[in-house]
Amino acid sequence: MLMGEFWGLGVRFRVSAMENCWDFLQWLGPDASTCVFASLDDPSDLVRASAVSRSWRRFVIANGFSRSLCRRICPEVSNFTRAVEVSSSAMNQEVGSSTAVEWESLVREHRIYSYLCRCLVSPEGSSDCIDRCIGASSTDNFPDESIENTLEPSDRVYMRPSYWSSGGEADPQVPESLIYRLGSDLCVVNEIKIQPFKAFFQHGDPIYSVKFVRFRMGNSKLPLRSENYVTDENEGQAAADDNFVWTYISPEFPMLQESVLQSFKLPRPVLCIGGVVKIELLGRVQKQAMDGLYYICVSHVQVLGRPLSPKLALDTSEASGASVLKYFPVDSSSVAPNGASRDDEAREPSRWHAFAATLRHLRAGGAWNQAILNTLLRPVQFAEEDDDSDEEEPYA
Repeated sequence: MLMGEFWGLGVRFRVSAMENCWDFLQWLGPDASTCVFASLDDPSDLVRASAVSRSWRRFVIANGFSRSLCRRICPEVSNFTRAVEVSSSAMNQEVGSSTAVEWESLVREHRIYSYLCRCLVSPEGSSDCIDRCIGASSTDNFPDESIENTLEPSDRVYMRPSYWSSGGEADPQVPESLIYRLGSDLCVVNEIKIQPFKAFFQHGDPIYSVKFVRFRMGNSKLPLRSENYVTDENEGQAAADDNFVWTYISPEFPMLQESVLQSFKLPRPVLCIGGVVKIELLGRVQKQAMDGLYYICVSHVQVLGRPLSPKLALDTSEASGASVLKYFPVDSSSVAPNGASRDDEAREPSRWHAFAATLRHLRAGGAWNQAILNTLLRPVQFAEEDDDSDEEEPYA
């Protein structure tokens, strides 16, 4: 029997049973009922079930079915040690008997994970989530061949090549990696796109691709400050692997030796907890004729997904390093400045990448006065725009 038919039968059964004053859950028993509810794979089914009656709602909340469903959809959810609702009423949450306080805690947890479930399965379209470049394992000619060039959609900017290049290696098995910071601490990532670079300025137009790619997602162990990101003067100081905690590792994907934007769809939506993505480039395939060394070159990278901010945020400030999921039922702009839904540092709009890259290329070509360009490219703080749109709760 299909689950939709089951719930239809269950509702009809409940209506007919009301005349006899007994409940379907009581008739089925807690063990069998738990097996049935635990088999649901659609968040909307849990919402409908909890709306049938007060006893059904209590059963759904008390057994934590929303949290369990989140973990089945995205196993990374199990990395959250706890979930906290941040609202004006949170200050009074400890008032009352221990039983009432415990029940209110379960209700809040159910509300948080119901909203997270809805976000994880949302059909909303994906966009490029990359915000900043943390660093590369190596760079052959910095800053001309910096990882920042991979944010450019084209492999040529003002007729100059735009790409990242690794250092040369005699051993083709030496891997390389690129690390990026996403625009939110919590992002649902579905797909990653990479375009190998074709050196049109070398004889034979060689393509410096790799055999395989693999992806890691997680968070930085230390706060990422402005000096940790790649700039024209800074090659990146936080790219070492031991600076991060990886909560997801993908399988290896084969890459073609073609200079096209190649798509790598993940087996399932992945919750990136911490907003850091590492791209591992495995197996060099192209030697450079002039020195006989193997290189890897990438012209463009995209990490496609959806940010879950501002209503959901990550807090890793606890001394234990635990990951706490924070839920803001109202817009984070109405929360006090110390609310964890806002990033520690203001994020620069994505359009700044294109503007800065254009200026870098102009500077490389000597088209602008050096003093003017240095002034334009210095760090800029942007104020975040308020979002007054309200979203509905998972259920009334």
